[in-house]
Formats: sequence, structure tokens, C-alpha cells
Amino acid sequence: MDISNVAKRSGVPASTLRYYEQKGLIRSVGRKGIRRLFDNHIFERLALIALGRVAGFSLEEISDILGTEENPDIDRAMLLEKATELDKTIQKLTAMRDGLQHAAACSAPSHLQCPRFRRLMGLAASGAIKGQPLAMTKQMKQ
Repeated sequence: MDISNVAKRSGVPASTLRYYEQKGLIRSVGRKGIRRLFDNHIFERLALIALGRVAGFSLEEISDILGTEENPDIDRAMLLEKATELDKTIQKLTAMRDGLQHAAACSAPSHLQCPRFRRLMGLAASGAIKGQPLAMTKQMKQ
């Protein structure tokens, strides 16, 4: 199947397919004129790449996971590590969402008078929620 058919059926642009091939994520099986040809396994491989991207893996990590074989031997420890990382991100985002919802409905005259909002500010400043600690941010701007 040529690259334009793969692009149409998968929704992955031909330029991305060429990039994936350059990075070793996929492999064409030959050429018809100037067009790359792929076998039907390409769709499964593209689905695995898409799953890896959605899970937050880099293309390099995905390349390591998939290897060069048709039936990849996916490192289960790596998957568990990513799942743990996602759990931590979910916890941080949930805390942020809950804090913002509280701040939006808080009856305190000012957000700065709301203990929960101040705690949220403190967590953000310390870097516990996301980003760098406030001290580091100030140092970087100087």
C-alpha cells in the first residue's frame, strides 16, 4: 500500500509518516516509483505510536518500546513507571481543579483572605503543583 493510501486510511499525514520512518518507528517495504510502500501491519504500528504519544511517551521512548520487530516486546516496567507518573499528574490536576472551583465559589471578601486559596498559592509557589518553585522563577528572571 503506498504512502498516500496509508495517510488517508490512518489520518496520519504523509510528512509524519516520512518522519516516523526517518526516526525508525516505521519501515517501508519498498517503493513504487518515488512513493514509499507499506504492508498492512503499518496500521497496528501507527496505533501503538498513537497510544504511546497519548500516554506521554517521547518518540525516542516509543522507538525503544517498539524496537524493529513486527511484534514488539513492550517493557512492562516502563509502562508501570509511566502509569505512576500519570497518577501523580492526575492528583496534582485534581487538587488544582478543586482549589479553583473552591476559589470561584468562596464567600471570603477577597481570595487572599481564603485559607484554601492561600494554601493553593503556597503549593504553586513551592513547585508542588507544577512548574518551578517561586524562588527559582525569580532567579531565572533576574
